[in-house]
Amino acid sequence: MKEYLDVFINGYTGYAGYLWYEIMHPTLHNYFYWLIAISLFFMVLEWVKPWRKDQPKFRKDFWIDAFYMFFNFFLFSLIVYNGVSDVIVKFLNNTVQSLTGLSSFTLDPLNGFPYWSILLIGFFVRDFVQWNTHRLLHATPRLWEFHKVHHSVKEMGFAAHLRYHWMETILYRTIEYLPLALLGIGLYDFFIIHLFSLAIGHHNHANFKAKGAYKAGVLGLLVALFIVDQTGMELINSIAWILGMPIVFGFAVGPWMKYIFNSPEMHIWHHVSTLPKGRNKGINFAISLSIWDYLFGTAVIPEDGRDIELGFPGIEEFPESFIGQCTHGVVSKKK
Repeated sequence: MKEYLDVFINGYTGYAGYLWYEIMHPTLHNYFYWLIAISLFFMVLEWVKPWRKDQPKFRKDFWIDAFYMFFNFFLFSLIVYNGVSDVIVKFLNNTVQSLTGLSSFTLDPLNGFPYWSILLIGFFVRDFVQWNTHRLLHATPRLWEFHKVHHSVKEMGFAAHLRYHWMETILYRTIEYLPLALLGIGLYDFFIIHLFSLAIGHHNHANFKAKGAYKAGVLGLLVALFIVDQTGMELINSIAWILGMPIVFGFAVGPWMKYIFNSPEMHIWHHVSTLPKGRNKGINFAISLSIWDYLFGTAVIPEDGRDIELGFPGIEEFPESFIGQCTHGVVSKKK
């Protein structure tokens, strides 16, 4: 018991020290400032070329959503999550050791794989797990009460991406931990995968729309930068890759982007107030990849959804305050 108590306490003190160091020492591996940079990037896109031109720059609930971004990734870990999650990980490792004799999840089946393939496999596996978890949030009435926080958005914008109930953090991280650990995905691998997913999630919720060719071009640029970084190639070759890959991706991948990656045009329908007939459990569950929705028949884009009403039946009675939303589904309502 003392072992778990020590892990619990160290989880909090260790995370507090880590968070303070992150804030005081900006680096390229610093998630705190990456979150700010990616958020500002999509804010500028929304302001320069808004999809819904009549929507205010600081839309309804913008500031509470901005607070959610920092609460769900930093404050919640400091207050509750980190110590508890460390205890759970320790318990799982101890259980595995007692049952198999292994010191931890040491299967590491991707050992020896090229680094790009490890990231790609980790990204696909994590996204598929998250897609199924997202469906579970809609299919299970108890979990749907937590997920209502995310669907209480009435005007869509990038910051709405991270408006979600703290119970979702626990659910997603618990379910995705085991498959990623069994694959041997390390913290730095997860950092890269998560930053990419963060940018896609911000884009899906943003009041911004771009053609598939442009988005494919950005993807090509990211691929080129990764290749240049991993290979350490000469300057002239680096420039050729950085200039050429966006063009190649724009032409080759552009027409297929909507079938591969989630988008504002697709995700807006996930938030529609009145679901299409026969789809009462939800549609367009994609987190990053729309592939899963097209493969399993949950992709629905009946028309241009730019101005559709968002929310869910009964949203008028849903709490608008941060405290009210955080306690929703946990504290029983007074009758």
